[in-house]
Amino acid sequence: MATKAAMANREDESNQKKAALAKRQGPNATPNPLEKVVAVWKEFSHFLGDVRGEMRKVVTPSRKEVEATTTVVLVAVFIFGVFFFVVDWIFGAGLTALLGRLGGVQQ
Repeated sequence: MATKAAMANREDESNQKKAALAKRQGPNATPNPLEKVVAVWKEFSHFLGDVRGEMRKVVTPSRKEVEATTTVVLVAVFIFGVFFFVVDWIFGAGLTALLGRLGGVQQ
């Protein structure tokens, strides 16, 4: 992710370029389509450079790290599964008892 200072610098550069272009062309002139294309291409190539820089920061985890985090996830899923099973069973039994007392469930 780009830093706030880098993003601010990029915005300042973009605003300065737009102001210079407006002065050069005059207030009522339409912008040159070729200049628009060149500006878009420069922004796109700058974006790709930022993406490349961020991808260099990506680190692939080791096998040991992957095994450890996978184990943690599987244990957590099992615990939550048991928890929700118990909670569902308790609410189901309670609802059945309540409806039985109110005459809504025929057993």
